[in-house]
Amino acid sequence: MLLTRKTPAHGPNTTESNFVHSLRRGLAHAIPTMDRRAFLRRSGLGVGVGLAASQLSLVKKADAAEATATGKAAGNIVVRRTVCTHCSVGCAVDAVVENGVWIRQEPVFDSPINMGAHCAKGAALREHGHGEYRLRYPMKLVNGKYERISWDTALNEITAKMLDLRKASGPDSVYFVGSSKHNNEQSYLLRKFVSFWGSNNCDHQARICHSTTVAGVANTWGYGAMTNSYNDMQNSKCALYIGSNAAEAHPVSMLHMLHAKEAGCKLIVVDPRFTRTAAKADEYVRIRSGSDIPFLFGLLYHIFKNGWEDKQYLHDRVYGMDAVKTEVMAKWTPDKVEDACGVTEEQMARVAEMMAKNRPSTLVWCMGQTQHSIGNAMVRASCIVQLALGNVGKSGGGANIFRGHDNVQGATDIGPNPDSLPGYYGIAEGSWKHFAKAWDVDFEWIKGRFASPEMMTKSGLTVSRWIDGVLEKNELIDQDSNLRGVFFWGHAPNSQTRGLEMKRAMDKLDLLVVVDPYPSATAAMAAMPGKPEDLNPNRAVYLLPAATQFETSGSVTASNRSLQWRERVIEPLWESRSDHMIMYQFAQKLGFGPELVKQYKMQKVKGQDEPVIEDILREINGCTWTIGYTGQSPERLKAHMRNMAAFDVKTLKAKGGKDKETGYDLAGDYFGLPWPCYGTPALKHPGSPNLYDTSHHVMDGGGNFRANFGVERNGVNLLAEDGSHSLGADITTGYPEFDHVLLKKLGWWSDLTDAEKQAAEGKNWKTDLSGGIQRVVMQVHGCHPFGNAKARAVVWNFPDAIPQHREPIYGTRPDLVVQYPTHDDKRNFWRLPTLFKSLQDKNIAEKVYEKFPLILSSGRLVEYEGGGEETRSNPWLAELQQEAFVEINPRAAADRGIRNGDRVWLSSPTGARLNVQALVTERVGPDTVWMPFHFSGRWQGADMLAYYPSGAHPVVRGEAVNTATTYGYDSVTMMQESKTTVCNVERA
Repeated sequence: MLLTRKTPAHGPNTTESNFVHSLRRGLAHAIPTMDRRAFLRRSGLGVGVGLAASQLSLVKKADAAEATATGKAAGNIVVRRTVCTHCSVGCAVDAVVENGVWIRQEPVFDSPINMGAHCAKGAALREHGHGEYRLRYPMKLVNGKYERISWDTALNEITAKMLDLRKASGPDSVYFVGSSKHNNEQSYLLRKFVSFWGSNNCDHQARICHSTTVAGVANTWGYGAMTNSYNDMQNSKCALYIGSNAAEAHPVSMLHMLHAKEAGCKLIVVDPRFTRTAAKADEYVRIRSGSDIPFLFGLLYHIFKNGWEDKQYLHDRVYGMDAVKTEVMAKWTPDKVEDACGVTEEQMARVAEMMAKNRPSTLVWCMGQTQHSIGNAMVRASCIVQLALGNVGKSGGGANIFRGHDNVQGATDIGPNPDSLPGYYGIAEGSWKHFAKAWDVDFEWIKGRFASPEMMTKSGLTVSRWIDGVLEKNELIDQDSNLRGVFFWGHAPNSQTRGLEMKRAMDKLDLLVVVDPYPSATAAMAAMPGKPEDLNPNRAVYLLPAATQFETSGSVTASNRSLQWRERVIEPLWESRSDHMIMYQFAQKLGFGPELVKQYKMQKVKGQDEPVIEDILREINGCTWTIGYTGQSPERLKAHMRNMAAFDVKTLKAKGGKDKETGYDLAGDYFGLPWPCYGTPALKHPGSPNLYDTSHHVMDGGGNFRANFGVERNGVNLLAEDGSHSLGADITTGYPEFDHVLLKKLGWWSDLTDAEKQAAEGKNWKTDLSGGIQRVVMQVHGCHPFGNAKARAVVWNFPDAIPQHREPIYGTRPDLVVQYPTHDDKRNFWRLPTLFKSLQDKNIAEKVYEKFPLILSSGRLVEYEGGGEETRSNPWLAELQQEAFVEINPRAAADRGIRNGDRVWLSSPTGARLNVQALVTERVGPDTVWMPFHFSGRWQGADMLAYYPSGAHPVVRGEAVNTATTYGYDSVTMMQESKTTVCNVERA
């Protein structure tokens, strides 16, 4: 609902000021239509906020379409509904466009997610549609300076270079870094593009933010995603945030938690740093960075000791908790916990009691927990706590994993992952055959695009290690050639560790292509002089201007798995083109254009052919059965966006109503059809608001844990016990996943239509392209297509079946390394040798902890997002935070003669030296310093302004913390260890 002025029957009082006149009209419109509570709630304001504050916002609610009331000329006005492009909350925005120009924006008051609220970044969105610091034209680096070139020249030269590299070194010599800023359709199309190029060498931001979550959580109970929603947290009675500063990273999500607190919810914040979220907590717990497992297992110690675990739940729905209990009670006694993480027995017991006696209780984590060399084990420990308390599959409970970028969830689900095709299908031959059929191309043709059949089924390099794909000795890499070309397609290099080595890798490439609305730090790093011996004289560097997400349409998946549809707000500015148009134009030049867009209609945008985005989503609907991206048709999503007021703020369920434009009946749907939304759109599955919830029928979003790991382990049952099942299921005990054989054995095959039988023969619930198996299992028999099993507290296929605490690769506690050493080195891990124990031992032997005695961690600011290039180029946001800084404790500062506001040098074992401002504060402990990770544009004290394209540079530039961060990777996913390393700080 857009709040607008209505033209009165009589003219305005000419003696009245414009301010008072607008205020009177705004209130006249708002107050009669809703009571004060409804108005405040819809405005996203707490009841305690004064009405005057809400009145002021009404001053700006004038609609330009009715400007004639004040004597101004009216233009051609349209309102486009879109979604904020920053964090993963999914705040809806109404953009007012006059004669093709974005003139005004307003948060959507009817949105059940943001309820009319915005954070600073969301409030400044309009600037991205006008941004004066955008990359406007294709450019090429010539003699150290960027020069404008035409699109035709850029496409011809880049593709010619790609084909030369392919001929000389094979398709795996080119690496594609995708984007969590791409919409679902573009993310999916990029994975398809790279597949047709003939490689699995692609990745995106999820690798370095939540890959450990996806792997750890999926291997615990089925799907590696947030189980509940921001909204459902209003039903929580206790919430524990660990490694999450939601107040700055996901500000609007705090609306729901603050509503929960008003209803009595207890808030616990666990973090090495006293954050703005901690300021709202009932209990703040400071831990040493990297010690999450000692803390979480310390909680379990008190839970088990007091008998607070949910014994019936564990019997019915969880495998292996007895083994975990035995280990916890033996290894994580209160004295061991306090030594490892710094939390006293008294506080541990208090937190455990708060979680246990205020159920349902939820647990939230973010990158503070994931970005470690044992991140996979940390997230599984969080899952185990929630399983012990019986909180998973419960409204108000769950593992509420807050993702980062606006579509990092969607890009993870169906985008450019090096080890999987869209929908987590993996890359085995059967998966490729499934997609060959879905894409209507010959499987043998796809196979022939790869260097060999072996490379087709081998996981690619990860974005966290692409630099080693360039720098590592060729004989140690598990592919024919080192990387010679890299595409940064909407990715910030300063979000990755080992910045000094990244500069070297960029210089050694033959081809570097940046596709982005902003040039990003990549442009300046590539142009900046490096070591002469590293520079490849034949290197070619190109910058291609991509349209923003406001200049195209498509779907985007919020952290809670809800999909929303963005309308295009404005036409692409300057010479920018949409990402999917650019993919198609590259494919044409590379020889697989017809195959890439075989099932899509084309449309003209500024005279160029562009695939119709709705057709890409329909193709996604037709093939990603594993995770239920099949029911969210463009038509259903658009109907949801037009009728947001129909959905309940707590449950996300539609109260009823029909879409006026299409007649679609919204009744029973959950907002955004959160995946899994199984079956075809015609089945009208409502989406799954809370995963694994047995209290609902599967056709009302209910479910149970996934049967993905067999039916028994060493003679122990892995399926759910008798009586544990989703509401109304015909099978009232555990059962495996469904395929054509099981349907026939149960006598359910006859429930399929003849056409469905033909399509389902020889298939399972994931590969039946008709959706018939899912329809019969769910609609007719009330069962879950992926089976009904137990969650796993013991994950036998991981390096540590039960999560083990291991000290970081670079740390300040050599005494603890003896007790909790890291993993052994891996010779071939994601195509590369990977160091663990040998490097940790080397650091101890060289006493690195004495030279660099401070723990260095990093995180977010409310003003900026990700690598920050986009938000630091926004003058409204740049004004709010103008300086890169390091937080340092008063004691550590005093020991070094540092005063608040001093310039300091932060140095690390990599040899990097960062010149930043000191913020002396007790937010951090004496052993820790903290930096925001949004900065770039300064390099070891030097301003990089001269190396950006003219006019396309961020307003605010500062040192990137990741220039100084060190080597260290997760033992399952290759997540970088950026939350725990070491440094020293000295006065400049």
